[in-house]
Amino acid sequence: MAAKIHVVVVEDEPEIARFLETALAAQDYAVKTAPNATLALKMCSSHPPDLIILDLGLPDMDGKAVIKSLRAWSQVPIIILSARDQETEKVLALEMGADDYLTKPFGTAELLARIKVALRHSIRPAEKEEIIYAKGDLKIDLAKRLVVANRAEIHLTPTEYGLLIALARKAGQVVTQGELLREVWGKHSEDHDHYLRIYIQRLRQKIGDDPLRPKYIFTEPGVGYRLIEAE
Repeated sequence: MAAKIHVVVVEDEPEIARFLETALAAQDYAVKTAPNATLALKMCSSHPPDLIILDLGLPDMDGKAVIKSLRAWSQVPIIILSARDQETEKVLALEMGADDYLTKPFGTAELLARIKVALRHSIRPAEKEEIIYAKGDLKIDLAKRLVVANRAEIHLTPTEYGLLIALARKAGQVVTQGELLREVWGKHSEDHDHYLRIYIQRLRQKIGDDPLRPKYIFTEPGVGYRLIEAE
């Protein structure tokens, strides 16, 4: 019998905490809740969980400080679940090490899907990186540096290819604009976000992705981009 996946929910609103505990337990997760950051950090250090769901607006500490504290010693997946919908808050949380961000109110099905993606990335050994990404008509072979869309080989510039690979390596998760700029254009490029918009547009055109009805690359307004998870 497989061991249960342990999830810590850090949420100071009792109704939401109870709802999350019930919803996750119904999916066979082992759930513990903490109403504040102090207790949550103590719980995580004594019995490290497999995943953390974290509210940013905690009574004793800002959630971003919790992320910083956790990232000093742990790579546990962290999903932010917060009423703060400002783009700057989302970007800061993701840049500090959160794996994903959902804004309240949220859909249970979407949360469960995001949890599965975060867990899948956390258990995938880094040294055994997937060399193939395949979804629908889009296929990326990292070993051969080959991209196929609509049954035809797509010729990408080095920059376009680097951008696509940066998205593919975190498929299913949002990648912030800052992450993409640093990954593709290097340090001190955060103020060149116009590059990113131009190259995302080119990349979409080449792989046949309609920005109004995307199949592959989804925009997280003001935050970044998400390549749909592979099959």
